[in-house]
Amino acid sequence: MSTKVKVLIKQVPGSEDLPLPQYMTKQSAGMDLYASVETREILKKGQIKLIPTGIKIQLPKGYEAQIRPRSGLALKYGISLVNTPGTIDADYRGEIKVIMINFGDEDFIIQRGDRIAQMVINKIEEIEWIPVDELESSERKDGGFGHTGI
Repeated sequence: MSTKVKVLIKQVPGSEDLPLPQYMTKQSAGMDLYASVETREILKKGQIKLIPTGIKIQLPKGYEAQIRPRSGLALKYGISLVNTPGTIDADYRGEIKVIMINFGDEDFIIQRGDRIAQMVINKIEEIEWIPVDELESSERKDGGFGHTGI
């Protein structure tokens, strides 16, 4: 059984009617985030819009939240996020907002309370750089960008 990480959350005034982020199944990695628009927003074909979620969080030091697209919106409507995954750092205290884009063929209506994205909480390891003159060789070496075929 995993240990639950305690995260402080504050609803932005006027968004208290919206659910807190929640897992939709027992083994979900991501929690759904809800649109905190006044009533509705139209995301026109090809348009990018910043959509508020109505929440602020305080993550423990050493954690981040990643904001990711919802696969159902992507498949059915061509709705995604521009910077995916978006990172919420442990020291950020502002409202979480989602940069949505409509890759679909039609305008998309976002209603208040719609599930618009997922949030995944991850532990972050802090690193220390160690400059060297050479790196250890590997089977891959510096191969990248399709070097194993397409």
